[in-house]
Amino acid sequence: MDQALKAPTTAAISVPLLDLTAQYAPIRAEILAAVTRVCDSQRFILGPEVDALEAELARYLGVDHAITVSSGTDALLAVMMALGIGAGDEVITPTFSFFATAGSVARLGATPVFVDIDPATFNADPDAIARAITPKTRAILPVHLFGLAADLGPILEAAAARSGVAVIEDAAQAIGARYQGRVVGTAGLAGCFSFFPSKNLGAFGDAGLVTTADASLATELRLLRNHGAERRYYHSRIGGNFRLDALQAAVLRAKLPHLDGWTGLRRRNAQRYRALAAEFGVDRMITLPAEPADASHIYNQFVIRAPQRDALRDHLTSRRIGTEVYYPVPFHRQECFQDVPSAAGNFPAADAAAATVLALPIYGELTLEQQRHVIASIAEFYGAAR
Repeated sequence: MDQALKAPTTAAISVPLLDLTAQYAPIRAEILAAVTRVCDSQRFILGPEVDALEAELARYLGVDHAITVSSGTDALLAVMMALGIGAGDEVITPTFSFFATAGSVARLGATPVFVDIDPATFNADPDAIARAITPKTRAILPVHLFGLAADLGPILEAAAARSGVAVIEDAAQAIGARYQGRVVGTAGLAGCFSFFPSKNLGAFGDAGLVTTADASLATELRLLRNHGAERRYYHSRIGGNFRLDALQAAVLRAKLPHLDGWTGLRRRNAQRYRALAAEFGVDRMITLPAEPADASHIYNQFVIRAPQRDALRDHLTSRRIGTEVYYPVPFHRQECFQDVPSAAGNFPAADAAAATVLALPIYGELTLEQQRHVIASIAEFYGAAR
């Protein structure tokens, strides 16, 4: 055991779920310079900052086309709009994810078809996806949840076996994650990313991205994000206002060079948690996140499974430790989806996850002392012996 792991802990330590101030402080000058550059230019919508960010993200992700949009939700919406998905169409999606995954499908009048998850990874069960495909299926929407790649191989095979079924990767939480060596968001027809402030690469507000190797789709997306206008006031399509602000682009450009380092720190912290959990015997009480051999986890969230989850969360709150439950209500139990036919199905893995998941702090600036306090407090709750 690393001697550093034996550092003392104290109940006086505070561990917020996320500390964006700690990330911002070392790069404050870079961020302010980027914001000032935009303010001095007085170009706030699209423009050179957005163009530069798209080029930099395309290089970083190794993809032909990177189209920025106003949010991760709008990324999903724009791709499905570009594909003409609507009433009478079905889109397969895991029932356990952030609301936008299924909500974007329903907004277009299409029918979300819910499938259960793999209990180890929290990602969609590929066999369930294959069984859910019908002649009405237009797209499969796998989610790389919490920063771990979904099992894309069999999902892509299932889509390829049926003509006209697109794979749209919801990579909102997974920028930089890999599946069998390939960056997520680049294997399907399109990848959709979010730059919400809590993400590994976070803007100072809402922002999103679509990636694709399909040039015609990229052209359509650039059209749709600007109300379908090829030139001002001339509209060949009915699109939306999905444009990215130049200020957000400038902030993301300043942050992008730091992304790999921040992700590396998150991965280091995940390994610290594993070592501490073993030291305190907590690994016998809780289930730590899975990381399959063919996938790399970027740990946007470090999500454990915990018996007596709600009581444990209250205990950690009393020890000044921030936590969150992602997600307490699967789609098939949401009131707004009760008329969706698939909501009547059985989803035992998703229901079990909703009742037991708990996200612990994982941001890169966490100290060993803070992490030790988290695990020691969990051990205290369960009475686990060292």
